[in-house]
Amino acid sequence: MDLLGSPVTFLLVGLAFLLVLAARKKGAQKNLPPGPMPLPILGNILQLKPSNVAASLKKMSEKYGPVFTVHFGLDKAVILHGYDIVKEVLVDRAEDFTFRGSIPSADKTNRGFGVVMSNGKRWVELRRFSLSTLRNFGMGKKSIEEYIQEEAEHVVKKLQDKQGQPFNPALLFSCATGNVISHILLGERFDYRDPEYLQILQYLTDAFRLESSVAGQLYNIFPRIMDYLPGDHQTFFKNLGSIQDFITRKIKEHESSLDTNTPRDFMDTFLIKMEQEKHNPQTEFTRENLMMTLYDIFIAGTETTSTTLRFIHMTLVEHPSVQAKIHEEIDRVIGRERAPSMKDRLEMPFTEAVIHEVQRVLDLIPLGFSRLVTQDFELRGFTIPKGTTLFPILSSALHDPKQFQNPSQFDPERFLDEKGAFKKNGADIPFSAGKRNCLGEGLARMQLFLYVATILQRFSLKRPPGVNKLDLTPQVSGLGNIPRQLQFCFAPR
Repeated sequence: MDLLGSPVTFLLVGLAFLLVLAARKKGAQKNLPPGPMPLPILGNILQLKPSNVAASLKKMSEKYGPVFTVHFGLDKAVILHGYDIVKEVLVDRAEDFTFRGSIPSADKTNRGFGVVMSNGKRWVELRRFSLSTLRNFGMGKKSIEEYIQEEAEHVVKKLQDKQGQPFNPALLFSCATGNVISHILLGERFDYRDPEYLQILQYLTDAFRLESSVAGQLYNIFPRIMDYLPGDHQTFFKNLGSIQDFITRKIKEHESSLDTNTPRDFMDTFLIKMEQEKHNPQTEFTRENLMMTLYDIFIAGTETTSTTLRFIHMTLVEHPSVQAKIHEEIDRVIGRERAPSMKDRLEMPFTEAVIHEVQRVLDLIPLGFSRLVTQDFELRGFTIPKGTTLFPILSSALHDPKQFQNPSQFDPERFLDEKGAFKKNGADIPFSAGKRNCLGEGLARMQLFLYVATILQRFSLKRPPGVNKLDLTPQVSGLGNIPRQLQFCFAPR
């Protein structure tokens, strides 16, 4: 028998070759942070629990410390675990780490355009423009606050129609937060029964869940293989493609009715900027960047806020004493007659503390977003080479026991001082931190406060009849922690 020609021998020789390559590669980078031994091709995938990657990384940090190396398939990443090290990189050394690292699923959908996944000059110009434009809108006949207040009244009417019967508010909250973003980006408000709008929101909700599914996680580890395989990841890309088609059509509609002297919304402002720079070959104000920036802000501003809003109300169902304190604060500061406003927030520290604590517990984006190392640097005695991907784990800051006593417990009082005033905590970074923190943080916080205050002003939240407990553990935990789709009751007060 010719052993050299047998399939088994061929596989063994191939495996030995890969092991030699891996050993040489590791030897060439002697001062890397420690980490679990990777398998050829697979890396450390077998040590990462797909149902809760953040928990797997936490366990590794207990063995290897706050800075350690993990291999996602063939790709090496350095994990930053704990508030101190996350702050050191994202805040103290913010200028050195503005480049976004690769996320294969986002690389495929964004193609380097837009404000979320772009880098360098493109990112600087698009982020500056986006921040400025978002701040400026709402300065006309109505402020952004007034639009949120009006949208909150639409939500209240829909909840009143339920007459206290069990109801899953997921789609309703998506309609509301999506309309606020649509007003800013498109100058348009959609009816809650609009079939196209509802379909787009469903695509968005499903995509957020699918991104964190096992198939979505495998795609980000083995993209070149998963591209050829069926599964949830293919539905994910199809859904996001439909959202991009929707936005592209809206751009064409705006172009046909554009008045350069009277911009109506974010899109008009971008189109005017495109016209002003049409002779600049280096401009970043292009159709590709317009579509992807609108897409980025629409996705980030709709689903994350609506998911957080839903989880806040689910949490209050399970903590009736906390809910009662919010009711008392609302009745004392606002009363039952007028609409809540942002000026009330300063006088409602307990409500503010509850919102912050729920965001901390929800831990919506536990892994955060990756950063790319653009030049060799030293970190805690290790050498991190150029081209390495960093993962500052937001979950490790939000649950750092040095910053939050008993971090697994829900305790709004941790955000109040001895006088009952709201107390900030630097480790409270659900929107990330530093120069690449979420550019819509201010808008999201405004929506969360106004919706919560308006809904709790009118309703008490209760479990459905016969239900003893709502399960607040995530349905899916990957890139995002996705709460379960549950019904509960909005009983008129």
